[in-house]
Amino acid sequence: MKKKLVSKNKLKFETRAVRDGSFRSGANEHSESLFLTSSFMFDSAEQASNRFSGLDAGMIYSRFTNPNVQMFEDRLASLEEGDACVATASGMSAVLSVCLTFLKSGDEILTTPSLFGATLQLFDNVLKKFNVSIKYVSLIDLQEWENSVTKKTKIMYLETPSNPLNQIADLNGIARIAKKFKIISIVDNCLCTPAIQKPLNYGIDLVLHSATKFIDGQGRVLAGAIIGKKKLINQIKTVVRTSGPALAPFNAWILFRSLETLSVRMNAQSHSARKIASWLEKNASIAKVFYPFLESNPQHKIAKNQQLMGGAVISFQLKNQNDLKKNYLAWRIINNVKIFSNSANLGDTRSIITHPYSTTHSRITETFKKKSGVNHLLIRLSIGLENTNDLISDLDQALNYRESDT
Repeated sequence: MKKKLVSKNKLKFETRAVRDGSFRSGANEHSESLFLTSSFMFDSAEQASNRFSGLDAGMIYSRFTNPNVQMFEDRLASLEEGDACVATASGMSAVLSVCLTFLKSGDEILTTPSLFGATLQLFDNVLKKFNVSIKYVSLIDLQEWENSVTKKTKIMYLETPSNPLNQIADLNGIARIAKKFKIISIVDNCLCTPAIQKPLNYGIDLVLHSATKFIDGQGRVLAGAIIGKKKLINQIKTVVRTSGPALAPFNAWILFRSLETLSVRMNAQSHSARKIASWLEKNASIAKVFYPFLESNPQHKIAKNQQLMGGAVISFQLKNQNDLKKNYLAWRIINNVKIFSNSANLGDTRSIITHPYSTTHSRITETFKKKSGVNHLLIRLSIGLENTNDLISDLDQALNYRESDT
């Protein structure tokens, strides 16, 4: 089996996305093979011993070594410009794996309420049972981040842009604080992907992905990934190998091929999203639009510095109508779109409309929803590859829909 070496920064992003990380079997296939096997054979007892001891880097067992998974890991590490990558079965298993690796009883995570709903649930409802404390600060307030560090703080964890409000953290500032106090900084880069933003280049220690989203890009498989320096990734790999949140070879094969079109998709979807965000901002029924590259966004300049594009996720808050029941206004729009899919996912080629308050953030307390800025008037859009004007027309008719129209 022949492996094509990862070229890292020697070639442009689009070339690395197509060419890096490939395995070739003895058949010398052009399109990479799918390795659907639970285990691998050894040429001798000595080779088996050497592989288990780490002297031989060959394949052993697909829970922790598989060609498809390694191809995906190598290619994604190249695109994020990191030393190494470890893939997991889902984005949430990636979050849990870093926590299991770097935290113990009595430790603390310094984070923000501007997080994906399931991450908040993991931190508050699961990790606290193991005497891990969680401290929340404003995503955009560097002084609060720094003032909140204690001797117990072991991880600084954040999303930028945040889901669903597209708040932007200052990556240089976060990295500086983490290094000052010798804390591991972790950034969820799910909404941008390396096609738009590379947090490691700003001094962040680890980048995390729900590869289910834009990396797959077509809503087919679940996966997670963590990228960073080998020393940190090897520690996480030990935990993943032992605890078992392994990425399936088939899913890895899908994702490996998806990376080939990542730049093309993110460019097209971001371009469409910016146009739609600008249109939404002019709509009389909308109170506020949350999109990184709008000049009305308070972190607009930071976003422009860190990101190549604004991304494909837009959120907007409707103007309240006191005579309507809670959720009714947002649900009426969602129930009357014709093109957008009503789904809790994002990052698909098909545009998606979501009501975070009653879905992705529904299990969070009202107090925490308020801190997160998620209310019943907020709608999130994940823009796909449909024609931009068709999507605008669809939103326009849904925003203007009234029961009397039927």
